[in-house]
Amino acid sequence: MKQLGIRIPAMGEGITEASIMKYLKNVGDFVNEDEVIVEIATDKIDTEIIAPKSGIIEKFLFKEGETAQVGDLIVIINIEINETSIDEVVKNETLNTIKLEKNSLSIEDKSKINPNPPENILYKSKTQSNRYLSPLVRSIANIEGISIEELEKISGTGLLNRITKEDIIEFAKERKDSDKSKASDKSGKLELTNLSSDLDEIVEMDRMRKLISTHMIESKRVSAHVTSFIEVDLTGLVTWRNMIKDAFYNKYKEKITYTPIFIEAIAMAIKDFRMINVSVENTSIIIKKQINIGMATALPNGNLIVPVIKNISELSLLEITKKVNDLAERARSNKLKPNEIQGGTFTLTNVGTFGNLTGTPIINQPEVAIMAIGAIKKKPAVIETPFGDTIGIRHLMIMSMSYDHRVVDGALGGMFLKRVADILESFDIKREI
Repeated sequence: MKQLGIRIPAMGEGITEASIMKYLKNVGDFVNEDEVIVEIATDKIDTEIIAPKSGIIEKFLFKEGETAQVGDLIVIINIEINETSIDEVVKNETLNTIKLEKNSLSIEDKSKINPNPPENILYKSKTQSNRYLSPLVRSIANIEGISIEELEKISGTGLLNRITKEDIIEFAKERKDSDKSKASDKSGKLELTNLSSDLDEIVEMDRMRKLISTHMIESKRVSAHVTSFIEVDLTGLVTWRNMIKDAFYNKYKEKITYTPIFIEAIAMAIKDFRMINVSVENTSIIIKKQINIGMATALPNGNLIVPVIKNISELSLLEITKKVNDLAERARSNKLKPNEIQGGTFTLTNVGTFGNLTGTPIINQPEVAIMAIGAIKKKPAVIETPFGDTIGIRHLMIMSMSYDHRVVDGALGGMFLKRVADILESFDIKREI
């Protein structure tokens, strides 16, 4: 018997272990090449491990909920299988899955299960748009009578938009609720179920929200947070961007926002204040050679993730712009790789996106500083000229920076913030693209 071992892969700097969240197969099940076997989670990201070759699951070396170290063997597959028996193995495996799910899933009407389910739901592992469907998802689709066309409409939250067990169960629940609502509307009655006595709604945090909660509390516990503020005149920068944004897109097929420009300015300031680009380990200060800036990105589900642009000082504004656009897009579609959210040395968050003037962000550990940029507003301001002061309409923005007072004093934090402001205010409006 020829066996293949699957291990916890290296997933970026600082990640040494992962929790086994969910096995999507059982011992004895057949697994196709590139099919997902297990979902794992680190303290930064959830991901999936796939089968490098087709075979039969021989053994799981860790239980769900246990923690494995990077490099640990977690699954053994028998890849010495007669190809003529594959179809029968898949059929038996899928039918077994349906039997298991009938007993384990919280599906209201188990009598819906078709003993001879349609082939297009039971056996095909991909939809017409090439979206992968696991046997578990296909079995639930059969139980709930969800068609292939309906599966195409479900927004998957798994890796590469894969439909997870939770996605399809939620879809089935919403469809039932919709049917109930339509029925109650017709009868003129409104049925209220599962409400607490005071009509409050109770929603359980998802796993990412729990991680964010833990990280924020831990950051406040570890770091002595101080926040400084400065108002920045961005009139020249705004003028330049308005002049070149169309030409920039036509030339490079990339939209240029303010974010890449702010990131470039932060990197320039860090070169002058290296003690901002550090981390703390016990009583030691680790000065980072690379400038890796994370950009906090809001996700459609309300959660937050921080993809990191590495070696900023070696990139042009065009290169930064491409990376910002690419990482933001893949963050929102759940397509980031584990190493793309690791290794940050400074973080930028844009509270102005939501119309906020400023904020007091929490440091992204193990960094020692995080900057927030607010909304850019037109305001009357005093303009100093050689001929005296005057009042004019200017584009103003408030920047704030929270920093770890264990290693960054007010003088250093204030000077760094002022340096970033000076770089932005002196932006060359004749800069070539």
